[in-house]
Amino acid sequence: MLNESLPTLIAGPMLRHVDCNQLTFWLVTSQPITFEFRLMLTPKGQCLINAELTSEQVQQIQIGENAYINLVKIKCEQPLPSKKPLYYDFIFINKTQGKRQHLSELVPNICYQQQQFPSFVIANEINSLMHGSCRKPHSDSDDALIQVDKHIESHLSKPEQRPAMLLLSGDQVYADDVAGPMLVAIHHVIALLGLYDESWQGALANNTSELLESEYCYYQRDLLLPYEVANKAVYDMFFAASKKPIFTSVNAKNHLITLAEVFAMYLLVWSPELWSSIDLTNNKIKLSDQAQYQNELPQIEKFSQGLAEVRRAMAHVPVYMIFDDHDITDDWNLTRGWEEAAYNHPFSKRIIGNALIGYYFCQGWGNAPDHFSEIEQQTITHFAEQGYKEQQTLIDNLLDWQHWHYSLNTSPKVIVLDTRTRRWRSESNAGKPSGLMDWEALSELQQELIGEANVILVSPAPIYGVKLIEAVQRVFTFFGKPLMVDAENWMAHKGTANVILNIFRHQKTPPNFIILSGDVHYSFVYQITHRFIRNSSKIYQITCSGIKNKFPEKLLVSFEWLNRYLYASYSPLNWFTKRRRMKVKVSLPKIDSAPQHKANRQSTLFNESGIGLLQIANDGEIKATVITAKGERVSFLPVKK
Repeated sequence: MLNESLPTLIAGPMLRHVDCNQLTFWLVTSQPITFEFRLMLTPKGQCLINAELTSEQVQQIQIGENAYINLVKIKCEQPLPSKKPLYYDFIFINKTQGKRQHLSELVPNICYQQQQFPSFVIANEINSLMHGSCRKPHSDSDDALIQVDKHIESHLSKPEQRPAMLLLSGDQVYADDVAGPMLVAIHHVIALLGLYDESWQGALANNTSELLESEYCYYQRDLLLPYEVANKAVYDMFFAASKKPIFTSVNAKNHLITLAEVFAMYLLVWSPELWSSIDLTNNKIKLSDQAQYQNELPQIEKFSQGLAEVRRAMAHVPVYMIFDDHDITDDWNLTRGWEEAAYNHPFSKRIIGNALIGYYFCQGWGNAPDHFSEIEQQTITHFAEQGYKEQQTLIDNLLDWQHWHYSLNTSPKVIVLDTRTRRWRSESNAGKPSGLMDWEALSELQQELIGEANVILVSPAPIYGVKLIEAVQRVFTFFGKPLMVDAENWMAHKGTANVILNIFRHQKTPPNFIILSGDVHYSFVYQITHRFIRNSSKIYQITCSGIKNKFPEKLLVSFEWLNRYLYASYSPLNWFTKRRRMKVKVSLPKIDSAPQHKANRQSTLFNESGIGLLQIANDGEIKATVITAKGERVSFLPVKK
């Protein structure tokens, strides 16, 4: 039943893939809407596009009684200008009610001060971009995504200095690590929008109603998650015990389960619209869990208060994303044994599949919409007014999909890697970490690199990480415990490590790489050059993490101190690493506004929530900066190509 008290626009518009021939937007409405779209060179100037959008241009997917995801793809008959601000407007038309509303009427704060319309710039040549990962709503750090809004606002009058894009390299949501207040908010949203129920097999609670009524619904979901699989022999070999959980996150007590929960999570992390209708004091939390609930509540409330700025930023800059494990679940596809355990159980497969459906509609599709043409129409058929149709078939189709990676035809070319679904699995031991990419995927990458002069490579996990931490992960792997330390690094699998390092050494691959990564919850910059070979390529590993998360401070200080002395340039231990043929030079972070700050000492790892800013000058100079959640600028020593 239509709820007319709901806002027409629930989330968005989020600007996604753009180029001179195509524009892409993501937005969510509470009603089936017809859109008019206007694109202008100036706020009061010539319209480049002024048309009512057709069903070919708008995919409208109903995910609840009062919720419609709109995926907008507009092809342009004439190439659009680059390097200039372009202004746009959506007119929302409810033909049943005869209402026409402009975007700025529905969301007055979608524009910056003295602006009439939101704007963006198409940048074929990348002079600057922003990047980051790991945004956990209940982390005790601030949300650095708000700094994207401030950075755009300060450069509105200088289009050449606006970021070409915002690259989010993983863990945009934490489906496996959800605070109690966030889960309560998710269930309020499900009720408000009438998001669809579902049923499944293989669990103590086998449908949405049973889950919500279960005594384990809040803070005890780890007791509902599956412990057994069809192939017990494989399961026992993998876990070395008969009762170990498939979902390995230590914070899985509120793990998202249903597709409605996943969709609601996305609406709550990217838009402020529904938060005003949510009463977090109205909850079913047990008395024994109230202390933890109250402890998490201030962070969730503070997080929600910054979402207006986050929404505005994402309406003004092209946003590109790729998944990492927490977008689905911790340790996702970490080992062959994990995969066999997880996908052979109907309940765990449903949980993983629901998160992947959410990723597709709320993240993946907008990266490169033409890339998804093969499965686009297939996915729409699984949604109807009555609810999800053949949900498991949709999950199977997405789990089989091999093209989550993509590239952007910019200068430098941007190549975004899928390091989660095309793993190089161990044939000898189901418990060994899988390579982040298999041989076939790496061969495709090498072919795409040939002929390029410069490349920006987006890898969720750093290709060149901290050697000591990688050594610790190898030790745990040796003793059969890779899941305890998230042994997810490029050097953990011999085949993957050798191939990716050989790609960098190959004489036909680009002489210069910039690798953008996140995942690790601290930031650093390495400069890598080759030894002993004719290829003089240079590689810059720039890692920024997390947007709203950070590494335990004391532990990181210890790791860095040991790494500095054990793997110094003169240390013979370097010859036992896979990087012995490369020279790695670290850059020291320097906080511009605080010369005596601790980050100006000999620390090479910066441990604060922040968003990365990469700037590439015309002369080839690269400047890597982290803008902290508090607005401080941390510059790493600039390097020249």
